[in-house]
Amino acid sequence: QVQLVESGGGLVQAGGSLRLSCAASGTIFAIDAMAWHRQAPGKQRELVANITSGASTNYADSVKGRFTINRDNAKNTVYLQMNSLKPEDTAVYYCYANLANNYYRRDYWGQGTQVTVSS
Repeated sequence: QVQLVESGGGLVQAGGSLRLSCAASGTIFAIDAMAWHRQAPGKQRELVANITSGASTNYADSVKGRFTINRDNAKNTVYLQMNSLKPEDTAVYYCYANLANNYYRRDYWGQGTQVTVSS
């Protein structure tokens, strides 16, 4: 049973920083892309940043220059460093991974972690 477990969310003032972590556990053969998405109240879930197994990254325009995604393949973990946070960054942040066990490859999602930025 594969699980993605997020941590690091919380309440921060505008201009502050948070670091999110997401660890994949269970029977894992290989992890391809990993990503962070977010969903604000009343809005659709959107991609924040993704990173390939080769460490190529992609960011939403709204977070470029402020957020950094990286991964530790030895720990099956992806991180999101969020700096210069704004109230509009307030959302539930979800970790995503496309990974394979011994039998199949599929998409997995974490349970979400709340990030609240106060003005």
